[in-house]
Amino acid sequence: MPDIQAVSHIQEIAVRDLIIRTIGEDISKSFTVNIDKTMASRSFEITKPSPSIIRIVGSDGVSVAKGFHHYLKYYLQKYVDWTHTHVELSLPLQLPNVTIFSKSASDFIYYQNVCTWSYSFAWWTFSNWRRHIDWMAMMGVTLTIAPIQEQIWYEIYVKMGLTKDEIDEHFGGAAFQAWQRMGNIRGWGGPISPSYRRMQKLLQKRILKAERDLGMRVALPAFAGHVPVAMKNLFPNTTFTAVERWNRFPDKYCCALFLDPHEPLFREIATEFLNLTIKTYGSDNIYFCDPFNENKPRLASSEYMNATAFHIHESMRLVDESAVWLLQGWMFVKNIFWTDELIKAFLLAVPRGKLLVLDLQSEQFPQYERTYSFHGQPFIWCMLHNFGGTLGMHGSVDIVNTRVRLARNMANSSMIGVGITPEGINQNYAMYSLALERGWLQEDIDLDLWFESFADVRYGVLDPRLHNVWQLLRHSVYSYRGLLKIRGKYSIARRPSTNLNPWMWYNTSSVHKALDQLLTVRANANIPQYNMPFFSHDLVDLTRQFLQITFDHLYVNLMSSYRNKQIDRFNHVADKLLEVLNDHETILATNMDFSLGRWLEAAKNLGRKPVEKQLYEMNARNQITGWGPNGQILDYATKQWSGVVRDYYLPRWTLFLEMLRKSLKQSEKFNEDAFKRVVSQEIENPFSISFKEYPSQPVGDTFTVAQQIFRKWTIYINDLTFLTHCSNPVRII
Repeated sequence: MPDIQAVSHIQEIAVRDLIIRTIGEDISKSFTVNIDKTMASRSFEITKPSPSIIRIVGSDGVSVAKGFHHYLKYYLQKYVDWTHTHVELSLPLQLPNVTIFSKSASDFIYYQNVCTWSYSFAWWTFSNWRRHIDWMAMMGVTLTIAPIQEQIWYEIYVKMGLTKDEIDEHFGGAAFQAWQRMGNIRGWGGPISPSYRRMQKLLQKRILKAERDLGMRVALPAFAGHVPVAMKNLFPNTTFTAVERWNRFPDKYCCALFLDPHEPLFREIATEFLNLTIKTYGSDNIYFCDPFNENKPRLASSEYMNATAFHIHESMRLVDESAVWLLQGWMFVKNIFWTDELIKAFLLAVPRGKLLVLDLQSEQFPQYERTYSFHGQPFIWCMLHNFGGTLGMHGSVDIVNTRVRLARNMANSSMIGVGITPEGINQNYAMYSLALERGWLQEDIDLDLWFESFADVRYGVLDPRLHNVWQLLRHSVYSYRGLLKIRGKYSIARRPSTNLNPWMWYNTSSVHKALDQLLTVRANANIPQYNMPFFSHDLVDLTRQFLQITFDHLYVNLMSSYRNKQIDRFNHVADKLLEVLNDHETILATNMDFSLGRWLEAAKNLGRKPVEKQLYEMNARNQITGWGPNGQILDYATKQWSGVVRDYYLPRWTLFLEMLRKSLKQSEKFNEDAFKRVVSQEIENPFSISFKEYPSQPVGDTFTVAQQIFRKWTIYINDLTFLTHCSNPVRII
């Protein structure tokens, strides 16, 4: 693929500016950076030519930024993550000696999922992106996507003859655009204002410049075939197919049209869109589109699939001779439509090397084995890990560590990179940090040493107890190896039902021990002030996980008491369930990382007029709860946040327990349908349209609250009455 990036001196300036933003202008003078295009691709070298200078040379800006972060982490013991990229250092700075040369084992380190732009980035301004792009560069990310396209489509649709109302009915709201772009829904959460479209267009221009200045390549959107339903009125003799209904969305919000790629109109629209996209945003010769993301193609024939893929890529090639199609491989995952023959026909319609496949969930459902390395098309091994941005500690550390190597080394491998593709960020950072680091390295990571180093740098102290915390987590929550889907559907955050089926894959005592150790460290260790936000975050997160586990345990026993008609036992467990929820709200409120208020304020701040602010707030609330006009994807993107617990989870469970207790006392079967109607009408739907405000500052001291919760529940768990009433364990897989 052509290497189209900013020229060397621009990349050098961009990296110098990144270093200044990270450590301050005075300290930054201790580092010199250079781009040397004669070096091996994706490599850096770090030396210490004088007592006061560290010199970093790399083949491109990202490689230099990666080298800078390597020195920060492994020599200066300083920590950054995707929201904290400013490091405190003071003069005189002691610079450890270093002589390192490092070359990436991956041609590409990829980051982002099309859904991340809605689940995590929906309300971001450029200040958020500036920090995040710095983080991306320091992690070695060389390829990403830029999906904003609505203003371009608006101009094209108007030119074709669609009215404003017809376009407004098509564009999804600010929190739902990812799925409108892929043809899954239309109009839900909208309309979007002209000022919003223009603002997003300008934002993407700034994002692209910042990424390209550092040497990253960015894939731009291409036409996948999805168009507004009004298009059939303009072109009555053209073949359009109504996209199948997605997740029970009603007619008003579903079933946009798919324009067959073999139609002349497809080429006309595709080339006009891509020309205007390139004119607006420039080009790195990589374009992404997903014609069948959770949508079934019209025909199950090899000829149709081959022609479809050919014409989609051909429409790109007509605009850009060097065009490479970046394709999410998600449509092949656990989809009975896609037989081996259809996949092969689709993939081989594009010349080898002109299709780059993201094997989106390689850590659990890899497709590269089934497809014989995508029949020779290059692919990127990706860790998806998270769906919907839900919270909950989980991951597959050993699988990520070993399968990257195995995929690279398998016979006739066409793997050219490693990536992370979470639907939502700001959870389980250790997993993403590990996966990105693993993508750069040729050999497996020593996980014992890696997690010890992670604890040292994250907390700013060398403490064996902290090493033990992370080893406990590594061998429990981060040790998943199964094929059951982990989608954040924990009982505490789900709509109550008599049919929930919680399960675990680890010994939950490890989480109990890890929380105990973390509290002990906080009580008598001197955590540096800079590192306290990370420590506080983890203390809240681990307490949240402890309560989540406790809730699952209580739920199993609640249903046991209900089935066995044990009213006293039921009342005891029900009271404890509500107590967990109250404690859950209390601990989450101590840290703004776990706050509904921050999410809602970011959404409202994006609006210029009151009506816009209200619409964005509805989008923000609905996405994390009902996800649709009437709970179409209920709780998929659920968040264990302060405010959500108090005003959404707690009322739901309170209502459920009241109705369940009544049915138990009256010896009647619990009416699930009646409960669903009431909870939807009285709690879930009203939450989406509420305008209640939430605290903009933490409430309570994290350590004090976590300690109180842990001590209380430790006493409960060891109490004879509790042990008697809660003797049924959660199912272990």
